[in-house]
Amino acid sequence: MAATTRVYAARVAGLAVFGPDGESIGKVRDVVAGLRAAGQPPRVLGLVMEMAARRRIFVPMLRVVRVEPNAVTLATGSVNTRQFHQRPNEVLVLGQLLDAKVTLAATGASAVLVDAALEQTRTRDWRISRLAVRERTGRLGRRGPVQVVEWDQITGLAAAELTDRPQGVAQLLALLDTMRAVDVASTLHELPAKRRYEVAEALDDERLADVVEELPEDDQKDLIGHLGEDRAADVLEAMSPDDAADLLAELPEVDKNRLLELMEPAESAPVKRLLAYSADTAGGLMTPEPVVVGPDATIAEALAMVRNAELPVALASMVFVCRPPSATPTGRYLGCVHIQRLLREPPSTLVAGALDTTLASLPPTATLAEVTRYFAAYNLVCGPVLDDQEHLIGAVTVDDVLDHLLPENWRESGLPDDRRSPDAPKASDDA
Repeated sequence: MAATTRVYAARVAGLAVFGPDGESIGKVRDVVAGLRAAGQPPRVLGLVMEMAARRRIFVPMLRVVRVEPNAVTLATGSVNTRQFHQRPNEVLVLGQLLDAKVTLAATGASAVLVDAALEQTRTRDWRISRLAVRERTGRLGRRGPVQVVEWDQITGLAAAELTDRPQGVAQLLALLDTMRAVDVASTLHELPAKRRYEVAEALDDERLADVVEELPEDDQKDLIGHLGEDRAADVLEAMSPDDAADLLAELPEVDKNRLLELMEPAESAPVKRLLAYSADTAGGLMTPEPVVVGPDATIAEALAMVRNAELPVALASMVFVCRPPSATPTGRYLGCVHIQRLLREPPSTLVAGALDTTLASLPPTATLAEVTRYFAAYNLVCGPVLDDQEHLIGAVTVDDVLDHLLPENWRESGLPDDRRSPDAPKASDDA
């Protein structure tokens, strides 16, 4: 497809980035612009690109040779892999400009910015030449049609105004809706605190809970503190109990106890049980909501449970068979059935006939090192945790093990070094 010299920022989001030989490098997550004196269109400085392992880096626009409807091509496959960090007087076009309230200079009417046009000049520089805005008309604030205006025909986009003025999130949320929770978390981490709070306040509890689970620890505590007690308790209820317990364990004792009081008893009970264990033991690592069936359940019923789209992949790999009750702590643990075995058995047969009774279980006091050796020895992604009375109290999954084995700051995907340092390590063509 032919390259273009003008493209709207919202259409760039998510585009694949390739090197000159077609090698995949990453995806575009935002556009960085430099604000200039009043009336002068900002220069487009570069792209925020996400590489593997959620690392976000800065790619100068001079490296961009083609912007096509389905991809961005760079002049070289070698890029600076330093973590992106926003500088003063820079603005993230998608993260900060979209939804900004502006004023049309000609009429004084209020409008909302819905997109920005990036245009390449004859000198190969890029600038934000035009803005797509929607004017609010009528006494009830009805939305008017979208119109495209030149940059100097609007006011309200100075750096100080973007920092101080409350801002909507409709356009940004529309972009975030197409992204996985882990990618939304990475986006929020890069936004200024004010913008991060605005987005968090607009997300529903379930979606925000999914995002909070993927945020670095400091961001988690900051957001929970900002939300206020009642909303924070609602979000904690929507989180996985093990993730909620990990977050609460990092809060001051008075805040932790207050939030547990505000949570519904049915939601706080499993979290309290997890908090009784050290974070680096099987009891602290486990989730209290594994897939549990009774011995009289059929293979078809067990498969129906693991088909649940909201069930994490690791938990779906194993079904645990226990005497009633099925909620943890369960009745007597009888064994487990691996999903591969479920797929090989006739749907009408009972799970009791497919039990693996030889797989060793973990005690809640097992250390992180012991849990790691257990997973390696049995080639598992999920394992049962039993108490002294042979009751199933939870299951440890491999993602929770990795989360505790990796460095504490692994979610930030890099160190806070200058992204444009000349001695920064380079990504090779196969990065």
